[in-house]
Amino acid sequence: MSSPARLSVQLYSIREALAADRDGTLARLAALGYRHVEPCGLGQWDLSPAERAEEARALRAALDRAGLAVSSVHAAVAAGDLAPLVEECRILGADTVFVPVPQMVEGFDGSVFSDADQLRAFAARLTEAAEELAAYGIRLGYHNHAFEWAELPDGRTGFDVFWELAGEAVLAELDVYWATVAGQDPAAVLERLGGRAVAAHLKDGPARQGAPQTPIGTGDVDIPAALAAGRHLAWHIAEIDETELDVFALLETNRAALLGLGSTAG
Repeated sequence: MSSPARLSVQLYSIREALAADRDGTLARLAALGYRHVEPCGLGQWDLSPAERAEEARALRAALDRAGLAVSSVHAAVAAGDLAPLVEECRILGADTVFVPVPQMVEGFDGSVFSDADQLRAFAARLTEAAEELAAYGIRLGYHNHAFEWAELPDGRTGFDVFWELAGEAVLAELDVYWATVAGQDPAAVLERLGGRAVAAHLKDGPARQGAPQTPIGTGDVDIPAALAAGRHLAWHIAEIDETELDVFALLETNRAALLGLGSTAG
């Protein structure tokens, strides 16, 4: 029987509060019972390596003060030297990087998943970067939204073709909410991805673009089925993109819901 996945929270969920008061916000997150976080915004190639390292050290110090550890990070991938990204990961204690949108791979834009030629080049670049990072003990993966299921001229979806093209070193972090918005069954997607899927973003709400998210169990996402299909996942990551509720109260509610389903360890 698989071990329960560990619980983390994507810091994008509390982006406004973090910008206003990082220490207080992280302490509040820890008080809700979260012990791991997934930072975002790393790998910015328009900053110098020294600036990137300095910001990583500041974040690490704040996380240490709150008693929080890092599960993984969302980061950009530069076209050239990946050493600054490796250093950011080393400082934060992260061994897994997820690219959250194609625009965060230098040289690509948002049309990647609807253009077969761009998609082929994108998959090749992520494969190359994954192999380079693996030499430093860092894994690289891709995190979906809804647009990846755009239909290509041959009738297949960009999402499916991407995973056929990407090398085995490229991992998946499935956002079950956005997969549902795209008209997909997250459980079926996780079954197809198999061991390549190592983490999932878990949230609920009406499955339509721009809808505010609601407590797990009150929307259109079949989270229990997704967790059953993703029994091999290492991380369950709570996230809120947009909500009309208090985001901290919603994160607390969702944490309790996930722990109550029995396949998540706090």
